[in-house]
Amino acid sequence: MRAGVYSIPAGVPFVDALARGLMDEAAGDALALSRMAVLLPTRRACRALRDAFLRLGGGRPMLLPRLLPLGEMDDEDLMFGPEPAGAEVLALPPAVPPLRRQLMLARLVRALGPARGGRAPGIDQAAQLAAELARLLDQVQTEGLDLARLKDLVPAQYAEHWQTTLRFLEIVTEAWPRVLDEEGWIDPAVRRNVLLRAQAEAWRKAPPSAPVIAAGSTGSIPATAALIEVVAGLPRGLVVLPGLDAGMDPDSWEALEPQHPQFGLKRLLERLGRRRAEVRPWPGAPPPPARARLLAEALRPAATTDSWRDLDLPGADAALDGLTLVEAANPREEAGAIAVMLRGALERPGASAALVTPDRALARRVAAEMRRWGVEVDDSGGRPLAVTPPGVFLRLTAEMVAEEFAPHPLLAALKHPLAAGGLEAPAFRRRVRRLERAVLRGPRPPPGIAGLRAGLGAGHSLSGWLAGLAEDAAELAALMARPAAPLAALARAHVAFAEALAADDRHQGPERLWHGDDGEAAARFVADLLEAAPVLEEVPGRAYPALLETLMAGAVVRPTWGGHPRLHIWGPLEARLQHADRLVLGGLNEGTWPPEAAADPWMSRPMRRDFGLPAPERRIGLAAHDFVQLACASEVVLTRALKAEGSPTVPSRWLLRLEAVLTAAGLDKGRLRAPWQAWFAGLDRPDAIRPHGPPAPCPPVAARPRALSATQIETWMRDPYAVYARHVLGLRALEAIDADPGAADYGTIVHAALEAFFRDHPRRLPPDAAARLLASGRAAFAEVMDRPGVWAFWWPRFRRIAAWVAAHEAEAGADVAERFCEAWGELAIDAPGGPFSLKAKADRIDRLVDGTLAVIDYKTGAPPTAKEVKAGFAPQLPLEAAIARAGGFRGIPAAPVARLRYWRLSGGEPAGKETSAGDDADALAADALANLAALVAVFDRPETPYEARPRPDKAPRFSDYEHLARVKEWAAGAEEGE
Repeated sequence: MRAGVYSIPAGVPFVDALARGLMDEAAGDALALSRMAVLLPTRRACRALRDAFLRLGGGRPMLLPRLLPLGEMDDEDLMFGPEPAGAEVLALPPAVPPLRRQLMLARLVRALGPARGGRAPGIDQAAQLAAELARLLDQVQTEGLDLARLKDLVPAQYAEHWQTTLRFLEIVTEAWPRVLDEEGWIDPAVRRNVLLRAQAEAWRKAPPSAPVIAAGSTGSIPATAALIEVVAGLPRGLVVLPGLDAGMDPDSWEALEPQHPQFGLKRLLERLGRRRAEVRPWPGAPPPPARARLLAEALRPAATTDSWRDLDLPGADAALDGLTLVEAANPREEAGAIAVMLRGALERPGASAALVTPDRALARRVAAEMRRWGVEVDDSGGRPLAVTPPGVFLRLTAEMVAEEFAPHPLLAALKHPLAAGGLEAPAFRRRVRRLERAVLRGPRPPPGIAGLRAGLGAGHSLSGWLAGLAEDAAELAALMARPAAPLAALARAHVAFAEALAADDRHQGPERLWHGDDGEAAARFVADLLEAAPVLEEVPGRAYPALLETLMAGAVVRPTWGGHPRLHIWGPLEARLQHADRLVLGGLNEGTWPPEAAADPWMSRPMRRDFGLPAPERRIGLAAHDFVQLACASEVVLTRALKAEGSPTVPSRWLLRLEAVLTAAGLDKGRLRAPWQAWFAGLDRPDAIRPHGPPAPCPPVAARPRALSATQIETWMRDPYAVYARHVLGLRALEAIDADPGAADYGTIVHAALEAFFRDHPRRLPPDAAARLLASGRAAFAEVMDRPGVWAFWWPRFRRIAAWVAAHEAEAGADVAERFCEAWGELAIDAPGGPFSLKAKADRIDRLVDGTLAVIDYKTGAPPTAKEVKAGFAPQLPLEAAIARAGGFRGIPAAPVARLRYWRLSGGEPAGKETSAGDDADALAADALANLAALVAVFDRPETPYEARPRPDKAPRFSDYEHLARVKEWAAGAEEGE
């Protein structure tokens, strides 16, 4: 095989063709292969080539070439030539670890503000800025540019804020090089460039006698391209390009733009000083498949797309063979259809399949869907450490302590699967649930473990357990309470607390917390953090959780083993030079694949161009090259979701161009359809759908309630199922966790204030009634007045209510002899199932000067109308009147009821309003009592069901039992006529 530049066409398994050609070159010489050196883009590509040799050799032992990863080359990977090159490499400082570099840059960012008379950003903000600066350093150093040239980019046409940006970038232009020198580190990109240049110089001075092959790289890194240039000039040097389009017309070749898949190869050939016609086909490689021509046409440069007017694609039908398009309704359907495709590949003996996507959420969905068949698929792109169980646990435990054990962060941490606190997991969960019900639901308890114990009360069985939790967290809580604490001390205390909380009755905390791939990655992150923490010295204690989350964002977990041997999930970078029998290219929407050309936070496009950085579209060109290489395989499925998070998506530009070419060529896009979505939908579709109507339970009469309050009677009439759920099943709605006082709480507080005021003044009101009512209000609001929503919204309303009540009573209270507040009453009713007790707690009953009674109900919301009361659907006031007539209220003798009144106390405009429930109170009371007796008699029949909302038009506005009664399920069916 002659030295020179070769190409393996797109669609041809690259590593297999490469291995076959090298084995043919060895011609059976067992040592010939071992003398070769093969440079590949990544370590994964090296493993893929090794596996290809194994396949082609039938599994027999052989000596392989030396496989070197261009993008990840280490000192030991280099084959040194003359001594000076080796000495240069050996003298290189080590590369600064990523986490340490981020903290070092964060320290410089925080120091810059005060140095210029400003304020230092928060430590988490500084860490985020440091990550962006690290990316800028990598870009600049990868391109081999000099940061000192940044100060020259200040011509008049640039925006004025560039001067400010330039001053900020003094961190990387001036301070950062000094810091690296002082600490003995070097940036990773600089070190890689030095290694590659040293290898290039060594080979230039002393060309190796054995073949050197640079294969699969497009030379996107300048130092890599320089090494490839040296290889191309070696006497036995070979360069093997991936997917060079030898058939592209000259006009299109000259018009290539950075976003085109061939742009990188064109630039590399220009650097090598070779014309495209000089590139030879790799020996033994088959010709490009028909689909390669189709995709080349679809992705041709915009300047030459006028040729689509007279498009002639011979063999285009064959190009569509094995190509499928799936346009799913949403990401879940896309993931499910892909899972079916992967699972289907396993039905073919020995067949392999892979999903390739840059969408990590889609990759995780597919991996989760595969578990329905018990198949584990490794995602080589990795998972963010922050979303793994150990990563989440570390974040939650830090937030819990920083928030002083507030209800939500406390429950989030204690309900995590890793939390056990030294107990058996079920026993620990039971304690957490007891704690939740006892003190965490409703208004927030006082801060800290001490506040929780005070809320529980003295002698509570959970108090000792909480004391143990406080002891475990004491060191971390003390450090977080300090204005500034050493980061290393915070991290150590945090790890100690997390390990203590993770321990159960059989395993120590470290055994559970650092177990498996996720745990090992978390342990490595913590070790790196502890090693780098002294860089920052002290940070604000409360800022530690935010800093931890920021630093953890860059950590990724990659599986080491355990995945299925024939199924894979790859990112586009990991998929380069890989091969599978069925390839699924997922997430083909604009912004995902290709990615958006993100704006540079430091430099505008003209500034990047003038400085020498590549255009953002260069990334799109690399992604396009990956797409074409993969899409030319024999069996390919292209997938996308039509909607994401409820919003329509835009198809990838490559799909739109492919559709345009198919239309121009007169080909039917429908040929690309396949039934994968329908098959996925069928997995969970039942054989038959048998809708059920509203629940209508019929408990035994003995289990039915024999006593209800007047307010529950109204619920009974409007929604019997709610009475069944509460009084037969004994179900009660829990209060919200860490609840702010809402409308219901506000009503309770207003009732308490009015009760206290009128109990102190049952007969004549004092001249300063409004002031005294406000004093009662302050006492009632005292426990919640520190909440912003209360003093800003509810308290001003109560002030207006107090003024209205005082004015109303001064005008209309002259005929009131005595006021009774929050009066309890009861009345027995004969019924077929036995005596039934009607109970009530009246907001207020007035004994008038003529001996009659007035029953008043306070409403902070809208009161019932007189029409509803007369129809019987708002029986509370009439039933209270019936009890009052019979003398059922304690301390209130029986008397006729003359008035039924509602006070609407909204606090708005007007602040209050009195309305009548009806003109004839006695008649309303008698009718309500008769209706109740009839209702009790009906429900004393065993066959009478407690239906869910028998009268939907009269259903209550709110119900705690809607979900239990499946109201939305059957109500929707009823509306559709089912």
